[in-house]
Amino acid sequence: MGTENLTSLERVKTTLHHKQPDKIPFDLGASTCSGMNISTYTRLRNYLGLEKKPREIVDITQQTAVIHRDLQDRLKVDVFSVAPSDPHDRNYETDIELDGAYYKRTDKWGIQWKMPVKNGHYFDMVANPLKEITTVQQLEQYQLPDPGDDAMFATMKQRNDALIAEGKATIINADCAGIWEMSLWINGFEKFFTEMASNKSFAHAMMRKITDYKLAYWKKVLDIAGENVLIVQEADDLATQKNTLISPRMYREMVHPYHKELYQFIHSYAKQEVFLFYHSCGACKKLIPYLIDEGVNILNPVQISADGMDPFSLKQEFGKDLTFWGGGVDTQQVLPHGTLQQIRDNVKRNVEALSKDGGFVFTTVHNVQSDVSPENYMIMWEAFQELASGV
Repeated sequence: MGTENLTSLERVKTTLHHKQPDKIPFDLGASTCSGMNISTYTRLRNYLGLEKKPREIVDITQQTAVIHRDLQDRLKVDVFSVAPSDPHDRNYETDIELDGAYYKRTDKWGIQWKMPVKNGHYFDMVANPLKEITTVQQLEQYQLPDPGDDAMFATMKQRNDALIAEGKATIINADCAGIWEMSLWINGFEKFFTEMASNKSFAHAMMRKITDYKLAYWKKVLDIAGENVLIVQEADDLATQKNTLISPRMYREMVHPYHKELYQFIHSYAKQEVFLFYHSCGACKKLIPYLIDEGVNILNPVQISADGMDPFSLKQEFGKDLTFWGGGVDTQQVLPHGTLQQIRDNVKRNVEALSKDGGFVFTTVHNVQSDVSPENYMIMWEAFQELASGV
């Protein structure tokens, strides 16, 4: 491939500029959508003979693990997470109550979540604070969390600067889901979909409120991090396995303006070139042109098993504009249930499809779930390592 012996930071910058690096960058855990379930992570550490670590969860809803530095080094990870409220400094378990057969928690937005005590894998949303609210006047009374809460930023600059000085690439993560997704969560999906069709003034007021929150959050992030910002992460799930959740027409009218305002602000306010990492699961291909127009530089998780998301087609149509961050292996069927050869073949096909001329960071399609064995994960990793320096 390209120049030899790059640092992780140089390697990622090279691929983000659509040039061929010395080898394809590798990510595990740099974003909330490229991590690993806590039980799988524990099994992987044991499999690799690594020292036992305390149970640390970075995303309580998804039950994903803090990826410790010894495993990152063992797997040659290039990209590191810089998240608000560094999980190493926060005990998430204190937020949880026992409610019969369920664990229960209420987040800072007033959304209630539950997870079964027995065989539970994730926290599911069970109550939404604005479910009964239908007017803009009522909405004005809903108090958002403080986007400038100093506690969220206490370790951000120190951690980010230290990693950059070490030659590692970083992603600074958002503190919540995206503008549209937070609107859905706060109101409830059925209610907010209905509002978007029949009560548009309320829907716009809701997304305006979340947009203003995010503008304030990212302004503070960019002020604090200064010139050491490389990648910032936002997320709004726009699609299912088969199609987009809303039509392109509705997206263009109702969501696109807020996305564009936020992403253009981030690009213009940053003290140096910054890359916008955007996560959307599912069959989102028909909305990708809007994302590019908004200022999205990176698409994740590249759900290759969803309709219309063939990696060869995506690279051909959008490879000059987007870096594909993900799509390395199918996590729905191949990684948990495939044979060792099927895993190798899937990795090879996806690397061949996405890696030409840079613009590719290898990671799984979304988080590695609890049904993936350590053996299968390491077969994936070994297959990638064989290809990373040139297919």
